[in-house]
Amino acid sequence: MKYLFLLYGPDGSQAGLPEPGSSEHREMFEKWSTATQAMAQAGVLIDCAPLQPASATTTVRVRDGQTILTDGPAAEIKEQFGGFTLVECADLDEALTWAATLPSATEGSVEVRPLVLVTPAAAAAEAGAQPPGTANR
Repeated sequence: MKYLFLLYGPDGSQAGLPEPGSSEHREMFEKWSTATQAMAQAGVLIDCAPLQPASATTTVRVRDGQTILTDGPAAEIKEQFGGFTLVECADLDEALTWAATLPSATEGSVEVRPLVLVTPAAAAAEAGAQPPGTANR
């Protein structure tokens, strides 16, 4: 089962990140590297990445056929979504164990969500269409 770890930190945490090249920055990088290397060695890590700061966010909404763009995140919250980690684990317990190894678990929070697995054939059937490459069979 695939799980997405949504990584949250205190609002404004991007501005409070250690200066690149500082000892604090190296320590933060080492903590993340240790956690993600362990996941990779265990074969559960699929992908992970930090996000640009919330100030770089554009929220898109479509209402009555009109596209509305808003600078900033969709909601005002105390913690900001700062990155993600995608893993494949045997079960939720294993995913929770790995989530607890990330620095965000001690400095902010890690929301663990199982992915809904949708195959192209299942999605096409749900929509009432034939999947690509299956016409005239």
